[in-house]
Amino acid sequence: MIDLSMDMEQYDCPFIDTTDDHDVSFTAVQWGFDAERRELETRMMVDGEDRRTLESGLSTLREHRNMRECELFKKHEGTALIRTVIDETEAMRAIRANDGYITGPFHIADGSERWEVGFDDDRAAGDALAELERDNEFTVESRRTLELDELYDLLENAEAATELLEGCRTLSEVERRTLAVAARKGYFDQPRGATLQMLANEFDVSDTAVSKNVRRAERKVLRRVVSALDRLEDGRREPFD
Repeated sequence: MIDLSMDMEQYDCPFIDTTDDHDVSFTAVQWGFDAERRELETRMMVDGEDRRTLESGLSTLREHRNMRECELFKKHEGTALIRTVIDETEAMRAIRANDGYITGPFHIADGSERWEVGFDDDRAAGDALAELERDNEFTVESRRTLELDELYDLLENAEAATELLEGCRTLSEVERRTLAVAARKGYFDQPRGATLQMLANEFDVSDTAVSKNVRRAERKVLRRVVSALDRLEDGRREPFD
């Protein structure tokens, strides 16, 4: 199996177009494709900096030419859960035409989309990428060939992996950005490569604000990491331990 992580910039995707115009992000919770109707149904978490930003983003999303259905399930402050149905995009068609399949959740922010796509062999992957180049901008962030034992390991530890994914999904956009920048700048290194003041300057906020964002993000992620470690440990135990 060929597993690709891709940064996609589709020109006909309602979610990407919306994040181009509004400071919101989308993360897929569930997705399914109707081959007969050529439509993609998803349930998405939508995250904005505040309620007003969220409302503006949802309004733009509903009015997009490729949006068929957009139903609001829940909303709290700057976060919402929605169900959507969109037309098949050109990129979806290229992936499906070359026997590709989605292997992980979508995440859309700042005008681009993170795709996790699988193919059964190199030829299919190469044909799909060549076809995608005609009407889309994309970057292949990583490419892996998964052998049988690796696939088995992934399946055996799917629950632990899900815990980590869920931990990432619980982060707000501000918490995600803060944690990513803190890690890249060396805030967690010993000795530290960045101080709270440096992070505060990066985001143009106070030391207190950036400290709270870092601590909240750490708590959310670490809870899931501990839970995932417990699941891995349970999987290693003999049945009658």
